[in-house]
Amino acid sequence: MRTQRQIVDYSLQKRAVLRELMASRIGTYDVCDASPYLKNAARFHGEPTDLRCPICRGENLTLVHYIYGDELKQSAGQARTLAELPVLAMTLREFQVFVVEVCLGCDWNHLVEQYLLGRDGLTGDGDGVGADGQDAAATEGVGRRRREAQR
Repeated sequence: MRTQRQIVDYSLQKRAVLRELMASRIGTYDVCDASPYLKNAARFHGEPTDLRCPICRGENLTLVHYIYGDELKQSAGQARTLAELPVLAMTLREFQVFVVEVCLGCDWNHLVEQYLLGRDGLTGDGDGVGADGQDAAATEGVGRRRREAQR
């Protein structure tokens, strides 16, 4: 996605949790605790992957995308399919996406990544320079500071 920005990857945290589990410092019940809501979201809105569950190794993982943002109002916190995200990114200024991997077999779940989407990330002509010759990143920084000062 073109407007995806401020990506946070949680793979190191996942590796640390799996290492703790393999060293028997934490139990399976501590990490395999997906709520019924998360499992339903994975069933109906999730994106199946080819990755095997690191715990049971019997099922493939499913990715669930949750969205949060001020413009979403009552829709904040809902799971959305991957196909819906680009449409929302073109209609909303900015919203946060949290990607959670879920195993429907053993209830393993872990936050995989988070990122921002929305029109605020679009540039004028794709090369980062606006029509007036100013750098889009510099212009965006000024706009962000203004918005923060207004709060």
